[in-house]
Order: sequence, then structure tokens, then C-alpha cells
Amino acid sequence: MERLKILVVDDESRMRKLVRDFLVKKEFDVVEAEDGAQAIDIFFEQKDIALVILDVMMPKMDGWQVCREIRAYSTVPIIMLTAKGDERDELLGFDLGVDEYISKPFSPKILVARVEAILRRTSGFSADDILRAGSIEINKAAHEVTIDGKSVELSFKEFELLTYFVENQGIALSREKILNSVWNYDYFGDARTIDTHVKKLRSKLGDKGDYIRTIWGMGYKFEVE
Repeated sequence: MERLKILVVDDESRMRKLVRDFLVKKEFDVVEAEDGAQAIDIFFEQKDIALVILDVMMPKMDGWQVCREIRAYSTVPIIMLTAKGDERDELLGFDLGVDEYISKPFSPKILVARVEAILRRTSGFSADDILRAGSIEINKAAHEVTIDGKSVELSFKEFELLTYFVENQGIALSREKILNSVWNYDYFGDARTIDTHVKKLRSKLGDKGDYIRTIWGMGYKFEVE
């Protein structure tokens, strides 16, 4: 099987080496960038990068700006690393389309587990796996969503969330259940993570966003009217 390529972006060489060594042991190819500007150059030069691990605080161009630049052209999964524990940073990251958010210091084994989980979900679907809900069509193999035949650009986590909703149509889903299913059981997030993603997903779905109904005090239910 072809080895998947991961871009690791951090201005600390020791941190890059730590992450790289753990990823290489798991049979990933790793390319490195020491600042945001270099990361952008590498990302657009090498078209086959499967995932980006991105530090927030860097010279020349910080992680937020790198994320914005990548998201303008690509929905490649992004894991953001930060030394900050401020939840506002986490919400900003998700608002920009970050898929996972890990605070330093972290366990490299946990990071690699997150990488594997994201890539497994990204590439593990059968080619004929098509989901439909009203005029929404989800092609899980191609990672594409269309509404009335028109393509809708979603981030990796927005795609995961919509897929989960459609696969559980008519079922009341608690925030805890959504976190466990879409963000994995070991994700230490909270309700605001889900609410932020639901808000963006509704916006991107246009009037079909009304299919995602809020159940006050509990969570959400996806129903086609």
C-alpha cells in the first residue's frame, strides 16, 4: 500500500524530530517545514500531502494564517498544535477548519493515534458508498457532498459530522454521543466544539441546514422535512 505523506510544521527542530520519528515508525512519509511560509510552499509544491500537523506560534506566518491559506484551496485534514490552553484559541481553530486540536505538551502516541484515526476514516470507505437525504448526496469514497447536484465544500470534520447525522436520521443525538462518535472517545472536547461545527455546517448547507434541528438541553436531530 502506498505510504501516506504528512507535513509537520513547527519552528522547533526537536519537536519536529519527535513527531517525525513516531510517524515514521508507523510507516508514514514525513516532510517538514520550520515556519509558516515554508509550509505553504511545500504544501502547494507537493500535491500528495494527506494530512498537516501544524504549530500555532511560528515566525514569518503563524499557524492560523497557514490554516487560512490551505483552507482556501483544500480540505486536507489539519491537526493544530499549540502551547496555549485558552478555549478561545480552540474555537478559533475549529472556526478556521481545524480537524483536531492538541495542546502541548502532548503524548506523541496520542498524536499518532489521532493521525491514524483521521486517515483511516478519510480513506476507508467503499467506492459505492453513497448516502442520500432529500436533495443532499454524500459520496463517502470521494469525500464529496452535493445539494441539488451542486458541490458543497466542507472541512473534514464538517463532512464527518454531516455523514454521522445522515446515517442517524430521525434519532435524537446527545452532544456526548456526537463527540464520542465523530471526535473519538478519547477527545477531551466539550459542547462548544460541536455547536461551532453545527453552526458552520448549517450555513454551508443553506436552507437544507434546517434539517439539523436543535434539541434544547440535549443535542441535535437530523430530519428531512
